[in-house]
Amino acid sequence: MAAIDLSDLRFWARPPAERARAFALLRAQPHPLYFRLPRVPFLRRDPGSWALVRHADVVEASRRPEIFSSEPSATSPTDMPGWMSGYFTSMIDMDDPRHAKIRRIISRAFTPKVLAAADDDIARRAARIVEELIAAGPGDFVAQVATRLPVEVICDMLGIPSRHHAQVVKSTNIVVGYTDPEYVGATADYTGAEVRVSPLRVIRVLTTVMLAGWRLHRLAARLGRRRRRTPADDLTSALVNANIDGERLSPREFAAFFLLLVVAGNETTRTAIAHGLKLFTDHPDQRRLLLEDFEGRIGGAVEEIVRHSSPVIFMRRNLTRDAEINGHHYRAGQKVTLFYASANRDEAVFADPDAFDITRSPNPHVGFGGPGPHFCLGAHLARREMTVMFRELFTRLPDIAAGEPDRLLSSFVNGCKRLPCTFTVPRTVPGEGTPGGDRSGTGPGRCRMTGRP
Repeated sequence: MAAIDLSDLRFWARPPAERARAFALLRAQPHPLYFRLPRVPFLRRDPGSWALVRHADVVEASRRPEIFSSEPSATSPTDMPGWMSGYFTSMIDMDDPRHAKIRRIISRAFTPKVLAAADDDIARRAARIVEELIAAGPGDFVAQVATRLPVEVICDMLGIPSRHHAQVVKSTNIVVGYTDPEYVGATADYTGAEVRVSPLRVIRVLTTVMLAGWRLHRLAARLGRRRRRTPADDLTSALVNANIDGERLSPREFAAFFLLLVVAGNETTRTAIAHGLKLFTDHPDQRRLLLEDFEGRIGGAVEEIVRHSSPVIFMRRNLTRDAEINGHHYRAGQKVTLFYASANRDEAVFADPDAFDITRSPNPHVGFGGPGPHFCLGAHLARREMTVMFRELFTRLPDIAAGEPDRLLSSFVNGCKRLPCTFTVPRTVPGEGTPGGDRSGTGPGRCRMTGRP
């Protein structure tokens, strides 16, 4: 137990199987682990947090937001300084009733009915992305496929022009990967027994993250001003012209929500798509099972990919008053960390939890968050994007396979920075690669597995 330090990045650099075994050991303990956070220059000293690693505890805390609050922060292990929180605090860090009012405005764009109407557009984008992958040849699956579909879709929903997509990806990589040296430089010295965090390194990290946030805020401000003058049918127009408690969102508030939607709208899905290809590569029996009845099994496959990979590893909650969960007492003012990655491998809920099984049923995973007001608003969209992307990939490139991922060093997102992929370039057939062309012998632009467009 002493070797398990959830605040130490060296733990999160371990292979996934090692981390899974560590969480299994924590779930077997009679009481939750309290882990202390390292002292970081320029940030308020933080005593630490309780680690909720069992499925029942994560679900219970999620269902009681009046006690397990998202304010002042749900995504940062420690409180951000005030000069940063204005850039990054948004709906995910709020409680009801304000959270509910803003969520209602945004949720109109994520209803199943609205998303169903977007299916054809998502399918066309996926087809084009796979065409371009084939033209380019085997390479980095994250950059060539997994990142592109969710970024294009969420940017289109917000009204962000395509010329800004590359900057959106670059900035969100930094915001999410704020502990990975590739994006922000070295954050700490781990060579000794004690983790040492130097002031100069902290300044560099904070400056890099702030600049990334500032670039997204600048993009939001420009787009917001245009949509106030000339509203369009997009989420930006809905937000900047919304009336919330008799007031409109300030430019900074809107920019913070904009940043949240840009980050959340692509990070979870691209991570799940990348992990999905790796899982189907490592488990060819599950790929064969899927392809035997794609439409009948893709729903279960998507849920199992999200459960097994847990794209978002944790969220934080802050106690507003004393509470008890499953026999353990928590005091007002303390913090708890909901480890979704651990809850999704809880042997008390999931039989053979480390196995990848696309027929798993029931599958009450918390990969989109626990039940309650903060359940992922974009879950329906993520499921549709994953379904469409794997349909297109396995139709056009049935032997596509993933190599070993270059993993993001993060305790927050189970990301893949790069993932090499290989495949047999398909033989060109008449009409292939052209709009409405017959790529499969089943009719214009139809999937050979399903006959669907």
